[in-house]
Amino acid sequence: MNADKRISVLLADDHMILREGLKKLLEAEHDITVVGEASTGREAVTMTRNLRPDVIVMDIAMPLLNGLEATRQIRHADPAARIVILSAHSDDAYVESATAAGAAGYLIKQTSAHFLSEAIREIMKGNTFRSPAVSKRTQKRRQESLDREGLLKRNVARLSSRETEVIQLIAEGEANKQIAAELGISIKTVEKHRDHVMRKLDIHDTAGLTRYAIANGIIECDVRLTLV
Repeated sequence: MNADKRISVLLADDHMILREGLKKLLEAEHDITVVGEASTGREAVTMTRNLRPDVIVMDIAMPLLNGLEATRQIRHADPAARIVILSAHSDDAYVESATAAGAAGYLIKQTSAHFLSEAIREIMKGNTFRSPAVSKRTQKRRQESLDREGLLKRNVARLSSRETEVIQLIAEGEANKQIAAELGISIKTVEKHRDHVMRKLDIHDTAGLTRYAIANGIIECDVRLTLV
């Protein structure tokens, strides 16, 4: 990279106050600039296509399209895209799912925020980066936790991209009519997706789909990155 060129970053998080804090933090660095902000996963996919940032900083818990699915779609469109995932979860299963989706970096939201700029620089060099606590624990426990690491990835992989979008919107409380409008499909198609997902996962009600979405990282609880 040209030494005079700043690393362009897209911030994708649904909390404006967090985006503002991260933007202030990153733009204090001499070699990084924030070129865009997305509040949903779908916006992140569109803005990445339009802005072509060097690095995307992607929260997992976002409306409309979660960060893992947004990462998959971005990487499918551009395999060279560089993405750092932010997550409330440090479990190896989530880390492996993010890696499988194509993310080069993984930071837990309890990590001191100065690691974010370090992660961005390492990813620009073609390296990977994980929060120190995640990296240390993964190295120590990888062998005994192989089965647990693979469980989430296998479960999510059973769903198509469209099915993942539908199950997220269902779990977020959207009605079939709202889901159809959001995705640009018919209500009948939404119902078919819902029925197919339920049969595929052997789930029989909306509450079960919501529990599945939470357990598999399609939606998650909000925990903010500590800006220290």
